[in-house]
Amino acid sequence: MQLTIPELLIKDGFMTQADQDKIEDFSKRSGLSYIKILLNFGYLSRKNYERSLANAGWEFRQIREEDYDLDVLEKTELKFCDAHLALPLRVQNGKIVTLMANPSDELFIDYIKFTYDMEPEIILASDLDITWLSHILLGQKYVKSAVFELLNRDPDSSALTTFTTPQLIFTFGMFALVVIGLMVNFVNTSIAINVILSSFFLISIIFKLFLALVGSRFELHQAVTREEVRQVVDEDLPIYTIHLPVYKEDKLIKKLIWNLQSLDYPREKLDIKLLIEEDDDKTLNAVRNLDFPAVFEVIVVPFHMPKTKPKACNYGLHFSRGTFLTIYDAEDVPDTDQLKKIVTLFAKLPSNYVVIQCALNYFNRGENFLTRMFTLEYSYWFDYMLPGLDTFDIPIPLGGTSNHFKFEFLIELGGWDPFNVTEDADLGVRAYAKGYKVAIINSTTYEEANNEMFNWVRQRSRWIKGYMQSHLVHMRNPVKLWKKIGWKGFLGFNFFIGATPITFLVYPLLLGIFLCYLMFDLTSIRSFFPDWVLFMSIINLMVGNILMIYVNMMAVFKRRYYELILFAIANPIYWLLHSWAAYKGLYQLIVKPFYWEKTNHGLSKVNSHSSPTTDEV
Repeated sequence: MQLTIPELLIKDGFMTQADQDKIEDFSKRSGLSYIKILLNFGYLSRKNYERSLANAGWEFRQIREEDYDLDVLEKTELKFCDAHLALPLRVQNGKIVTLMANPSDELFIDYIKFTYDMEPEIILASDLDITWLSHILLGQKYVKSAVFELLNRDPDSSALTTFTTPQLIFTFGMFALVVIGLMVNFVNTSIAINVILSSFFLISIIFKLFLALVGSRFELHQAVTREEVRQVVDEDLPIYTIHLPVYKEDKLIKKLIWNLQSLDYPREKLDIKLLIEEDDDKTLNAVRNLDFPAVFEVIVVPFHMPKTKPKACNYGLHFSRGTFLTIYDAEDVPDTDQLKKIVTLFAKLPSNYVVIQCALNYFNRGENFLTRMFTLEYSYWFDYMLPGLDTFDIPIPLGGTSNHFKFEFLIELGGWDPFNVTEDADLGVRAYAKGYKVAIINSTTYEEANNEMFNWVRQRSRWIKGYMQSHLVHMRNPVKLWKKIGWKGFLGFNFFIGATPITFLVYPLLLGIFLCYLMFDLTSIRSFFPDWVLFMSIINLMVGNILMIYVNMMAVFKRRYYELILFAIANPIYWLLHSWAAYKGLYQLIVKPFYWEKTNHGLSKVNSHSSPTTDEV
């Protein structure tokens, strides 16, 4: 009599009876299949699983090119196949050819007999290959939902249309007025443009300084103490979903697993989804070649444009089980107690708080000039700006990672906009418009700061393009937006989301005037720009830079990164890089608005495990 898979694994010494009992008990309580728990909850590596079955005479087949019958596929459901890592393909010789990662899964075998009234002919295949094929063959309705759900439900909130007709009329109308003004009276029109740009630049900087000063008066005031975390009862914790959207991150898979294993949360209560694109064989093979157990489930996202992170996350929602959900990037190192802090804080907050944003910072802050400036910026953003926005009840643009959602409200909001390349900033505004609140918590996730200039520009141009998208989407009807979010929210949204890209675009123009003032004969310039106009531009530029230098110094001082304080003086240079990225983002907004420019990770030589915890800083 042939041994079952559990018996076989015990015989070969890959599992103990105690582990098998735990898996069986977990399966009864959760409804998850044995093979899912075995391979996705850290009990056994895929290599040892395949080695054990090979020793017993089983042969794993390559199945990507297998023939399939649409009539057979129509009678099955992706979620059930995905749950059992099995897939019926076709009728052959009076049997149903069935791919199975666990050939002793009696429930799925009975399902085949009942559904098709035929015996299965089992082909043993890797769970990853079955996952890949089943999602490609059966995942179309889910990927279409991931792309079009928000568009169908709330078309006004979708960035599928970049510029509406009224926006185009307004933009070209203003451009025509400027051209006509320059032709009729070049000097006065130039003066007016300069005054408007300078004033806007200064007001924007002062607004951000005001928010930062308000935020600096408060610690991240939604605080959860160590004592509260110690009082958490593991048995009472809800299931927590973690999305890990990756693309060609094969070099980071091992590091990602170690980072996840450090989380202080019951393993059985974690629902971790590694979201891999259909064409990303690099990452899939990196998972396949792991020589130690994984702590996540692989979900393969079928191809569908746009090819963006929010589309992948929307697809993952269909297979998620958690009460709460968060997103981490492949290189993220969250505080070990972060999930317990989130659960604790949600229990204390009013029910209209549906998102909690953690602070983000960098584990390689001292690597080079870029990483130091990036750390200055993030310290100021998450420690001062976001608490300032929270204090004044202004829409908070969420960060791209470590934002924690109540799952049911995320579904209610329609998920992320797959056409928006800063999907979380957009989601924060949509949540605010529906009356929901975002809290900031005293927990930090450490990321890898970009340490290479062109890679940095690719990432930053995408962020700035996304801010432009978000502003265009929500300002399609300014009056309607005003009524939805009130005057504070409206002004805050425009001076924060809208003004940020404009500030970066204006900065080099003001800097150019200043340099001309220093380097060239001003006789000709003064004929176009009187002294008071030049003086105003220069003062705005100097005051703006001094204020931003001051805020950046405050932020790193608060985190005790004393070695970075003097680097705040280099902020004017760092802003020029932002301007470069902003003009690139503006160009892409026009020619390819949904293009998700890949940021390369894993470039740092700094060990991520040396990161401090929030309590240490």
